[in-house]
Amino acid sequence: MLVTRARAGDLEAYDLLVARHTASAHRTAVLLGAGSDSEDVIQEAFVKGYRKLSRYRGESSFRSWLLAIVANETRNLHRSRVRRDGLVLRTAAANPTSEVAEDDAVGAVLAGERRAALVAALRQLPVRDREVIVCRFFLDLSEDETVATLGWPRGTVKSRTSRALAKLRALLADEEVRHG
Repeated sequence: MLVTRARAGDLEAYDLLVARHTASAHRTAVLLGAGSDSEDVIQEAFVKGYRKLSRYRGESSFRSWLLAIVANETRNLHRSRVRRDGLVLRTAAANPTSEVAEDDAVGAVLAGERRAALVAALRQLPVRDREVIVCRFFLDLSEDETVATLGWPRGTVKSRTSRALAKLRALLADEEVRHG
């Protein structure tokens, strides 16, 4: 197991873990608001992860444990920024998974408009609501992984997910009424 080897000091094993989880870590940092600083955030998270590897007990998946460090580093970045512009969800806007065929121009335009409306609505949510929505639905983390990533109690994840989804639905409905 790579984690066991890495905990024993095997740098090559840790490099393989980093390679395996870099994409998830990058998406997490960007979606939680690191934006253009996401590379710095994940670099710092991987360094801290290596230093704290002896504290990893296997109670959650290594991925969840590592993403929790990424989430904390992103929060640290937010605290250190002078301006707080809210979360940057460029990855969601720039790299959508769409079922629209490339030659279906009308469908592509509509999908782009829906995506833009979703990103705009997400930006209006309070930070903690955004964090739980990003973890559960953009990063596709399970409830357990979200608990580990955000460091919140399970009940908080459940209730905040429910409330955040209701707020997001209301924002999207308001947007549709205004532009529909």
